[in-house]
Amino acid sequence: AFIRQAWRRAIGPGIPDRRVYEFCVLVELRDRLRAGDMWVEGSRRYRAVEQQLIPSPVFATMRAAGPLPIPAPDTASAWLDERRTRLARRLAEVERKAETDALEDVQLSLGKLRISPLKAVTPDEADSALAPLYAHLPAIRITDLLAEVDRWTGFSQCFTHLQSGRVADEPRAILTAVLADATNLGHKRMAEACDLVTQRQLSWLASWHLREETYGRALARLVNAQHTAPLAALFGSGTSSSSDGQNFLLDRRAQATGAVNPHKGAEPAVSFYSHVSDRYAPFHSTVISASASEAAQVLDGLLHHGADLHIEEHHVDGGGVSDHVFALCHLLGFRFAPRIPNIAARRLHLFNGIEPGPDIAPLVAGRIDEALIAAHWDDVLRLGTSIRTGVVSASIMLERLGSYPRANGLALALREIGRVERTLFTLDWIEQPEQRRRATRELNKGEAENALKRAIFFHRIGRIRDHALQAQTHRASALNLVAGAIVLWNTTYLQAARMHLASLGRSVPPDLLQHLSPLGWQHINLTGDYLWTDPDAP
Repeated sequence: AFIRQAWRRAIGPGIPDRRVYEFCVLVELRDRLRAGDMWVEGSRRYRAVEQQLIPSPVFATMRAAGPLPIPAPDTASAWLDERRTRLARRLAEVERKAETDALEDVQLSLGKLRISPLKAVTPDEADSALAPLYAHLPAIRITDLLAEVDRWTGFSQCFTHLQSGRVADEPRAILTAVLADATNLGHKRMAEACDLVTQRQLSWLASWHLREETYGRALARLVNAQHTAPLAALFGSGTSSSSDGQNFLLDRRAQATGAVNPHKGAEPAVSFYSHVSDRYAPFHSTVISASASEAAQVLDGLLHHGADLHIEEHHVDGGGVSDHVFALCHLLGFRFAPRIPNIAARRLHLFNGIEPGPDIAPLVAGRIDEALIAAHWDDVLRLGTSIRTGVVSASIMLERLGSYPRANGLALALREIGRVERTLFTLDWIEQPEQRRRATRELNKGEAENALKRAIFFHRIGRIRDHALQAQTHRASALNLVAGAIVLWNTTYLQAARMHLASLGRSVPPDLLQHLSPLGWQHINLTGDYLWTDPDAP
């Protein structure tokens, strides 16, 4: 009964091919474990979906005490009424502008939607005006840069001992171990290039002091420092962010642990999925398969970064988009604003009773199933509360809810909510050119940060040799941390350069400062011997 029609054709009539049949069983077992139709007692990832959420009695008590820690109304009717009214209003506004050809850079007529590419917004004079600021950045070794940032923030103190909780006696040794991972040099070769520690000492420090929670605390300290720098306020409001995956190829000895993404090459790789604030600060990173969907990872970084950030709007490229993410971002209080590829081909969904005009009607694919949302609203609130309170991670639930074709009622209800939010977002995207410019601007920051990380992670031609996921995760965390230190150092020194030029009567026009970037590395020596030459090193 569990064999789908496609498998029946492969197995054939009569006596089944045993090898095909066994493979069919394993694939079905995998899919049903992912979806939650089957579960493993005692497993953290593959236990029953019901066991992953807040227990029903506890949720009922939280709901009665109120309010829940998510910005969603308590009843489905209240949510449906508000979204129906909003969707009807936004649809009418867009249709009026389409009829009068008042949509900027958009042509919408009889279902044919065309959005013109964005024009460059960086003025020609920006490069020449900002060049003196970049020229005042002093040349520095990466070791000295880390030592100076550590003096400002004390981030090395976050790497406490696993058992005793003590800070390492020699902070520079900790920074050397971090640098060994961030540059992909490894402990053996780092010990040869640095006269401070041995390979054995680096391995010991990595085992006892470098962990995901200590990396997270150190990164949060850098992010907080960078966001409070005066110059950082010119980069962005601090309430927006973006995320994207960056592929790293695997060395021959580690290729069995990777996957091939045909869109990004023909070799096995892993992806470092990172979040970056609109002030250029990297605040979260995780390792995923190169072939895995990025959509499941979007919310983890927004919810569990540990920094003093108040993100309100988040941007992703096409790989991070799904209706489930639209739904959960809305329920958890984030505005999800992706750059959807070929958005003209995406169809809209309307509530019953909302009739589109002739320009929009061909873009409408169907109607929202309000009854389905109402029937599962309690489960939707329970899921959102479970994710917000950290009982279960968003990535685990998104992977399970979206991994099996015969989705359960909760997954279908979330999809309907996501369709509402995606339709509202699409109308905003069509009408508001600033929305399109903002998404592109923030995603460009993430891509520029990826270029910096590629420059840092240059040893062994940027290929990862580690087999274990934990070791790969340490590489990603160290890389994110060193990139964050460079962003903070550049921000601080660019501010000093700005003040110096102002004292000489050579102030940079404020409208051009928003085009300044703290991601340059040409003045930083990332290669050679890793010596701690700073006399004031910690």
